[in-house]
Amino acid sequence: MFESRVHIPLVGLGTWPLRGHACVKIVERALRLGYRHVDTAESYQNEREVGEGLHASGVRRDDIFVTTKIQPSHFSPPELERAAKDSLTRLRLAEVDLLLLHWPNPGIPLSETLGALCAAKRAGLTRHIGVSNFAIADIQEAVRHASEPLVCNQIEMNSFFDRRKLRAACRANGMTIVAYSPIARGEASKDAALVRIGQAHGKSASQVSLRWLVQQGIPAIPRTSRIERLSENYSIFDFQLSEAEMSEISSIAGRRSRLANALSPLRALALRTLPEPAKSVLRAGWRRLRNLT
Repeated sequence: MFESRVHIPLVGLGTWPLRGHACVKIVERALRLGYRHVDTAESYQNEREVGEGLHASGVRRDDIFVTTKIQPSHFSPPELERAAKDSLTRLRLAEVDLLLLHWPNPGIPLSETLGALCAAKRAGLTRHIGVSNFAIADIQEAVRHASEPLVCNQIEMNSFFDRRKLRAACRANGMTIVAYSPIARGEASKDAALVRIGQAHGKSASQVSLRWLVQQGIPAIPRTSRIERLSENYSIFDFQLSEAEMSEISSIAGRRSRLANALSPLRALALRTLPEPAKSVLRAGWRRLRNLT
């Protein structure tokens, strides 16, 4: 087992589903506000715009942590290398800081995919490698096949969906968690407990949700298409949640997650096998289920 020693900035910018000029401006503005972590993916179809925003910001490349992800259909060794190089071309970068496998793909042996991902790192296409949306069994298999450190598993995590067992498995294998959808697609702003805690600190419920993550050392990548939200999402380092507040949020998150966690393996299987239109319906239903539990 390798130990992760990569420093991932605690608050980053998620860019799904930003496109076009709006994406360029959001990335540029975020970096000028102080963000130093930008997340994109091959499947988002916005790497070119993200790259434009990176260069327009004027921030030195060495100061920005850039993550992109390879889509599962490109997991065979020749296609993975080609996809990684194409991403770099679109981003106008010599290397990314973190290259991830976006979702597991049972149609291609993970041993082959991990071999190609490790080769991409050795070839200088990325400084670090990791995975995204991998379950515990996927993590264990990936670590067995990796000849380079897998530094993170990027997963959905927030105060509505706590991933305690998966987090423990990642920690046991030297991997950091990076949380996407950290404010539950805006649902955090409506939560009574988060609103109450936020009022005690002069902060919004969304800021409390983000602070709950980063105070545990978990990097979060909130997404927004609104310039004014960029500053709000980043302004979470000037207050601290008490131990009681952290425990309350964790307790609520744990209760909400029980049913979702029980159904998670079935969801993962469905997402691997269903056609894309059915996957969209499943994801929408899953979001509603999590917000009801």
